[in-house]
Amino acid sequence: MPISAKYLFVVSMDVDPGKEALFNEVYDTEHIPNLLKVPGVRAVTRMAGEPFAVSIGGAEKKVAHDGPRYSAVYEIDGPQVLTSPAWAKAVEDGRWPGEVRPFTHNRRHALYKVR
Repeated sequence: MPISAKYLFVVSMDVDPGKEALFNEVYDTEHIPNLLKVPGVRAVTRMAGEPFAVSIGGAEKKVAHDGPRYSAVYEIDGPQVLTSPAWAKAVEDGRWPGEVRPFTHNRRHALYKVR
């Protein structure tokens, strides 16, 4: 599916092994639905990194996943979405701030303008 938003906000993180089930459940059932209500958030896609192989220059190269295991790509209208009152409220709603966020680490955030 083509990207229709002007920006991509990418959030990556690891989570403590004993909290992965809760992390995935809350992210899918609360955190994403809350953020999709924010004006300017068009779509969210979650991913989990995996090792892979790729052919380059006639040779197969094995590549280990480097970086945080979990990522989410938010399609947004612009950087202002991330500092809006609606975003600030949504990231603090539900179980995410108290029951999940404390068990996440190695967090990374990046913003990309779609060309």
